[in-house]
Amino acid sequence: MPLVMKIPRCRITVLKRTFHQELVDEYLEDDCKPRGPCECFKEGQEIIIDPSKAPEEFYTRCPWAWADIYKAILSVASGADMIGAKRNGTTIAGCTDWFRPVIFKIERLD
Repeated sequence: MPLVMKIPRCRITVLKRTFHQELVDEYLEDDCKPRGPCECFKEGQEIIIDPSKAPEEFYTRCPWAWADIYKAILSVASGADMIGAKRNGTTIAGCTDWFRPVIFKIERLD
């Protein structure tokens, strides 16, 4: 009988949305400039996920954010712990929109 590992669910919490106006002004054309933090997520928003598939909240709002944090999700879900973390089963990850990044907390739900 093959060994099947059950991957635990995870909770993703939006910790912070930031906006770097100075970078936007220096590097983006006027017609491409965002006017504030990412509008796809809100601070405090929580999403419970099955790490084996992209949840609807990411698929419909920002698949790029999912792609950016997916490696951290798999690490936490697989039992890895962030070095120096105060709590096991928790890590911090962010999307790579460096003009208006979103910071996520990822927690393993055992």
